[in-house]
Amino acid sequence: MSKKVAIVEDDAEVRRLLEQVINDSPGFRCVCACACAEDALRQIPGTEPDVILMDIHLPNLSGVECTAQFKDLLPRVPVIMLTVYADAERVFQALQAGARGYLLKRTSPAKLLEAVNEALQGGAPMTGEIARKVVDSFHQPAAASGHGADLSRREREVLELLSRGYANKEIASRLNLSATTIHTHLSRIYDKLHVRSRAGAVARFLAPSEPNAAQLNRSAS
Repeated sequence: MSKKVAIVEDDAEVRRLLEQVINDSPGFRCVCACACAEDALRQIPGTEPDVILMDIHLPNLSGVECTAQFKDLLPRVPVIMLTVYADAERVFQALQAGARGYLLKRTSPAKLLEAVNEALQGGAPMTGEIARKVVDSFHQPAAASGHGADLSRREREVLELLSRGYANKEIASRLNLSATTIHTHLSRIYDKLHVRSRAGAVARFLAPSEPNAAQLNRSAS
């Protein structure tokens, strides 16, 4: 069965190229392609996509705002953000909104398809250039973060492994716990950090403080 991909991209040429990449790749199918967030929110839910590719810069409602609404409409569907520039502040905002991954638009077709598969397997795909900027933005260790102060020792262990890209089953194996227990820990972590996704939890836990957005922006410049 083909993996169903929905696209939200306001540039007609980029949208066409993304559709072509998806439809020309065995095992993938583009089920919807929208030029704005408003159309996407109306049309995409009915197509039951497996993954959504979301341009961060959209007219009117932004890609970040659209992603946040999709996390309510389609909470199990991962959203991968697409952008021209590695803007670290926007990365943080997108992760906070519930995005699963973040790619530059110049990412090769092969890497784009790999990212879709990774997101479907519970991973958090991110272009290397963006990942480096995010990591460089965080100078304090996770244990010193005020956002993680209420986490238990076990929850910190789970979140540390999560931040290193391990899937739930791998975390369970490393900690000698059941997958169900890991799921329970993640639910509690999301509640304590006030986030709705794995990527959001990692971003919140690593951030030294809420005003870090300005710090991230300086790092991206």
